[in-house]
Amino acid sequence: MDRKYEIIIFWSKEDDAFLAEVPELPGCMADGKTYQEALANAEKIIEEWIEIAKEEERSIPQPKGRLIYA
Repeated sequence: MDRKYEIIIFWSKEDDAFLAEVPELPGCMADGKTYQEALANAEKIIEEWIEIAKEEERSIPQPKGRLIYA
């Protein structure tokens, strides 16, 4: 399966960390002290999200690439 999901990374002053959000996978989010750490953690959590979805027989969205927001 293609794992090329969009990852949005931003700084959270409240959390004092970078947050990485994967909009196409509901609830899929990670954090890190650096941008690179947040990205690496997001890549790991994407794999975990997909594994759990398979175990629970939930559908797994195909990556759409760059999302367009209205």
